[in-house]
Amino acid sequence: MAKRPVKYSVVDAFAESAFKGNPAAVCLLEEDRDNQWFRLRWFSPVNEVKLCGHATLAAAHTLFKSGSISSDVIEFLTLSGILTAKKVQLDHVKAANGSASPNGAQAQDSYFIELNFPADPSSELNSADASLISKALGGASAIHTRRTTIMDNYLLCFHQETLRFFCPKFGVNEDHVCGIAHCALAPYWCKKLGKCDIVAYQASPRGGILYIHLDEQNQRVLLRGKAVTVMEGTVLV
Repeated sequence: MAKRPVKYSVVDAFAESAFKGNPAAVCLLEEDRDNQWFRLRWFSPVNEVKLCGHATLAAAHTLFKSGSISSDVIEFLTLSGILTAKKVQLDHVKAANGSASPNGAQAQDSYFIELNFPADPSSELNSADASLISKALGGASAIHTRRTTIMDNYLLCFHQETLRFFCPKFGVNEDHVCGIAHCALAPYWCKKLGKCDIVAYQASPRGGILYIHLDEQNQRVLLRGKAVTVMEGTVLV
């Protein structure tokens, strides 16, 4: 049976230069588009996942750069419902977070992609469960040990205000920049800091920056970032 060629792109998400942020491979299939939505699915090295932030950013970046999208908004039909990605102006995002845009920014690069994701609130673990987590970490003591309600992730707060995300159950020892982790961190840190706009840096070996807005009333998190295409090719399926 003849194999079908499918175009793919490798995109570094939540990055402004190559080989930073979190890489994702994006394959565009004609049958996954209808008149209103694009169907979007995410796969880790071992299984399909319910929600993925960096891969959604990578998919939106690829579609915007392809020239096939006339709108500034894309709607994705996913396992987590309809999710939107849209272009937002760089000046607007940076002003909301108290920073200025670099001089001489090129017009084609003067926007972020904003993802509208569900917030993932967390609650404190009881002392018995927290003790088990500490034991699994070799006796490390966290200031707060919490569990999220939607994605069922653990949120551990130590003395250092540094974010790292580990997900071995999905075949990922460390996720370089995790969007869904920030859906849990946004409600936690925004409440702690008394603000709705924050800038997050994930301190993985590749690193990545997210500009975040918490819509507390609607329990939504707006994740804003940039992306860079580093490879294009064809895979036979």
